Amino acid sequence: MDEIGRKGRPGASSTPLRAARIQDVARLADVSTATVSRALATPDRVSPEARARVLEAIAQTGYVPNPAARTLRSQKTFMVLVVLPDLANTFFSKILRGIEETLFDAGYGMIISDLDGSPEKEAHFAAYTAAGRVDGAILLNGHLFGQSRDGKGTPAKINIPLVALCEAIPNAGIPQIEIDNRAAARQMTRYLASLGHARIAYVSGPAENVLEHERFQGYRDGLLAAGLSFDPELVLSGDFTLESGVRAGQELVARAERPTAVFCTSDEMAIGAVRTLRSAGLRVPEDISVAGFDDIEFAAAAQPALTTIHQPRRELGQAAATVLIDLLQGRETEKRIRLKTELVVRDSVAPPRA
Repeated sequence: MDEIGRKGRPGASSTPLRAARIQDVARLADVSTATVSRALATPDRVSPEARARVLEAIAQTGYVPNPAARTLRSQKTFMVLVVLPDLANTFFSKILRGIEETLFDAGYGMIISDLDGSPEKEAHFAAYTAAGRVDGAILLNGHLFGQSRDGKGTPAKINIPLVALCEAIPNAGIPQIEIDNRAAARQMTRYLASLGHARIAYVSGPAENVLEHERFQGYRDGLLAAGLSFDPELVLSGDFTLESGVRAGQELVARAERPTAVFCTSDEMAIGAVRTLRSAGLRVPEDISVAGFDDIEFAAAAQPALTTIHQPRRELGQAAATVLIDLLQGRETEKRIRLKTELVVRDSVAPPRA
């Protein structure tokens, strides 16, 4: 019997050891070498039973695929770039998990790009992508490489499939995976109004952000549907961060006439606002109700637990990765996918005091 990938022992045969080959894996798994290749490169094209036998044979033989040879043969890297605006934002954690597990099942890895507002980083990853270092990209930053969020500038010439996730990129001509932010914000605003709140403050996201535009329109829609007038004095500036929620809370504390409810367009801002309001001696929700958006992990654990809009973040990541894989493998795909949100009622919202 051949010695495949095993270390020699004193007194063993002097026959030179050789590394395990793909043929060894195929023979042990009772499949063709083509099936072994497919199980590694595009596992969705191989039956679960055959894939399991291949993986077991790889474990037994110690076979190590040659990624460089694989790339040369296929002219593919089997890597996907995921572009984030801010890796520190906890909102992206479940999204990344959904992307990674879907890519892994299809034989792809991922590289995370944290732009963090840096033009230098964006230029670097634009060149990296244009050079074909990855097979495709999922964009969560709200714009194409080379352009600003408002569409100004010339997009970089990148000849690989792109998918926009969460934040739609208008007129980009690429698949968009998102939720209906306007409908979700309208639902929250109407819910607050249905409890009897007539003065509902709104803490915004960044002014240039597409999500902010949609959620603000939903807030206006909700007020209109409830028969409430819009008061620009009740709109406070934010940027989706905890710190901006703290600042919004400070502004509310300083007001002589406060709203009875506050709708923050991210959970981080809502948690920051609650912290500041409670530090000033105000009770949430007895003195003022606070609602959020996203349903991040900390929303349920906050004090009080946060009423919010649940985004199916893991499913959003899975959907984006699935669409990108379809594009990479030459399959037709939808241009726009919207997943459903859910209003989650917890303890931070209550009817206003009489």
